[in-house]
Amino acid sequence: MTRRQHRDQPAGVSQRQLRVGELIRHELADLLARGEVHDPVIEGHMITVPEVRVSADLRLATIYVMPLGGRDAKDVIDALERNSRYVRGEIARRVNLKFAPEIRFRRSRTDREAFANARGPTRPEKPRRRIMSSPNDCSPNPHAACDIRSAMS
Repeated sequence: MTRRQHRDQPAGVSQRQLRVGELIRHELADLLARGEVHDPVIEGHMITVPEVRVSADLRLATIYVMPLGGRDAKDVIDALERNSRYVRGEIARRVNLKFAPEIRFRRSRTDREAFANARGPTRPEKPRRRIMSSPNDCSPNPHAACDIRSAMS
């Protein structure tokens, strides 16, 4: 019986895959930082490369990118796809591998996940109760709790 993996979680990733992914990430970040990819869309954005995932046979590299601030992400990814032949050739020249991996670009989800985690877990809002002490209270007892909605009407 074979075990199925969730496609977003790399289970059983080898040390070599991790090392090659990091080498590709560093070289691509260097290419982008030096402005060696000549495209008006890419030159107009600061692009981060948080992760590169490499297949087990090292023939496919999925590069996760995000423009700074997250704006125009689709345009940036389209521009990188247009220049993927040049990027692949530069990576092949700089990283010593038997085969240059085919590269594809995806939008990094780390910013959305971080934002969702910063907000905290979502839970339904409970009606709050507070103590009323004005003549228009729900109850004649000043220490009795009443529902805010009934006190506001």
